[in-house]
Amino acid sequence: MNTREETGRATSDTTVAVELAEAAGELLLRIRVEGLGSIDGRELGRRGDGAANTFILEELAARRPGDVVLSEESADDRSRLDADRVWIIDPVDGSKEYGIAGRSDWAVHVALWERGRGVTAAAVAQPALAVVYSTDDEIRRGNESGSPTIVVSGSRPPSFTAAVASELNAEVVHMGSAGAKAMAVVRGDVDAYLHAGGQWEWDSAAPVGVALAQGLHCSRIDGSPLLYNQSHPYLPDLVICRPELADSILHAIAEHAAEHAAEHGESAVSGPVAMAREYVKALTSHDATKVRFAAQAWRIENGTRTGESGAAISNDLEQGARYRAIKAVRELTLRESVGGVVARYLLDVHGSTEPTRVTEYFAMVAGEIESVTSIAEPG
Repeated sequence: MNTREETGRATSDTTVAVELAEAAGELLLRIRVEGLGSIDGRELGRRGDGAANTFILEELAARRPGDVVLSEESADDRSRLDADRVWIIDPVDGSKEYGIAGRSDWAVHVALWERGRGVTAAAVAQPALAVVYSTDDEIRRGNESGSPTIVVSGSRPPSFTAAVASELNAEVVHMGSAGAKAMAVVRGDVDAYLHAGGQWEWDSAAPVGVALAQGLHCSRIDGSPLLYNQSHPYLPDLVICRPELADSILHAIAEHAAEHAAEHGESAVSGPVAMAREYVKALTSHDATKVRFAAQAWRIENGTRTGESGAAISNDLEQGARYRAIKAVRELTLRESVGGVVARYLLDVHGSTEPTRVTEYFAMVAGEIESVTSIAEPG
């Protein structure tokens, strides 16, 4: 077990992860009780994310001052790429579910990655269930028999889910939060968790760390290892399952993933392309919570500067009247270019019979959009 001296005593990294996940969960529960029913669920998620992130960062700075942090809610500190110890955190995994009364499928993730060793300490808290799972736990699962149960995202299930379930004669259930789904496998409530709709390192680092410590199989959907603290933190897919099911699940995915990708126009995408896609999706969803902007990001549209910071652009996507006029995005193509991504698509706008043709260039560094340059032409 890895230890560091902390205020005169040795505290294990796993203990730190557990204590921070548990305390952040308690903080989130208080914020949730105060906000549910009085503020919008999306805003409640933002408040919870921000408060939990600040708390965890401050605690890590005090307890592990020499370590680096990669967090969903903070700018990417590129010094992590040369660091030997990097904490990977998601202050609220499942912020949508967090903002909905009665939902318990959200979590807090705290994981430590060490060079040459991978994830060595991790904790996943499910505050609404009053439980914390860690890499030090010994969880006894019963002997499983009968048809397996597969859990997938309720909003973004893999396109091959039905085909894989049919081949395995498996039942499919839906749930929010990667951490909640992974811990359902850890507890033995379900037999496997499949995801292929796009994720980031903070979505899976802690759940995978806990699952591996329990002897479960964890990999990409092609069977390759899940690698963390990479230059770009995009890590779009995973399989977590009982080890005896791994071969049959990976075989079924290999059989069906390619054909469903072709049928649905899907293909493997890079992290920058995935982030550009999230921006374009926000034009119609008016939800920019998944779009990561650099703090000093800027935007130019048809030669006019329309954004002076990441926060301003994000707010504009969600609240701007001109974006509310957009009905649909059609014929989207995304192509990775030098230092960024080029997007081309058609916009259908209320009050116009002709679509607007848009070409945009997204300048990217790691997982963040630094600038957006847009040209919009009628017809």
